[in-house]
Amino acid sequence: MLRQALLALSASKQARDLIMATPLTRDVVARFVAGEAADDALTVTERLIGAGRLVTIDFLGEDTTDPEQAAGVAAEYVRLLGRLSAAGLSGHGRAEVSVKPTAVGLGLAEHGEKTALENISRIATAARNAGTTVTLDMEDHDQLEQTLKLVGELRADFPDLGCVIQSYLRRSLADCQALAVHGSRVRLCKGAYQAPESVAWTSRAEVDRSYVRCMRTLLEGSGYPMLATHDPRLIRIAGTKAGILGREPLSFEYQMLYGIRPDEQARLAAAGAQVRVYLPYGSDWYGYLVRRLAERPANLAFFLRALRSRR
Repeated sequence: MLRQALLALSASKQARDLIMATPLTRDVVARFVAGEAADDALTVTERLIGAGRLVTIDFLGEDTTDPEQAAGVAAEYVRLLGRLSAAGLSGHGRAEVSVKPTAVGLGLAEHGEKTALENISRIATAARNAGTTVTLDMEDHDQLEQTLKLVGELRADFPDLGCVIQSYLRRSLADCQALAVHGSRVRLCKGAYQAPESVAWTSRAEVDRSYVRCMRTLLEGSGYPMLATHDPRLIRIAGTKAGILGREPLSFEYQMLYGIRPDEQARLAAAGAQVRVYLPYGSDWYGYLVRRLAERPANLAFFLRALRSRR
């Protein structure tokens, strides 16, 4: 019930306007979002890489409404990748970028797929020139088929393009089986969007069980799994399974959100695991933050504690 309420809140313009206008909230958001400008993202990225982390950067925004706006998002990513390269942060994939297809045009009423394909190609070309990669974020289940179609088309020219599978969807195990192939980079997360029961698991236990099934499939395959979770139990299962399979530490990675469980990030990195931090920046942080709170009750508790500590 809490998850559904938060997801509904993420779509509320009234709640968005109220929360985004509250200075106290914005102060706390700084713990989870690098800042509003690329300079902020670069500063935090340099710090995280210096601490032994990998980074994936998300320029916040989605559901772009016109082609010029979509092109502007793509241009922001191209500039960011150029700056990451110039700063020596992107080589060997140390800092990559995550892109929401609807932010670069997928949801446009006319030529949405074509616009997104062209804009992502621009970003992927800039990433390749910078010595790094791009991962396409997965959004609402309604865009899943279009997003996987984009991945298939783009991988012809950019075989290291990453994609995301969300374990809350009933079809995700089959998608993981299809994607667990050599060279395929797949980020597995639980998912933070609303979907009807006909297509999605509705209980936390079911989503967790689906995550484990998908994780095992990816680890048993020949691709590159990117396991996005903060759940200690799932992390232990992943480590145990990787050990049984003889997976080398460089053959997969853990991913966690910026500001969530930094001590666990440090522990895993110190133990020799690859840990990538999902680092968002930009002014459109409301939807991102509320969906992160909906993903896991512990995130909400963490946020509320941080909020109280600012009073």
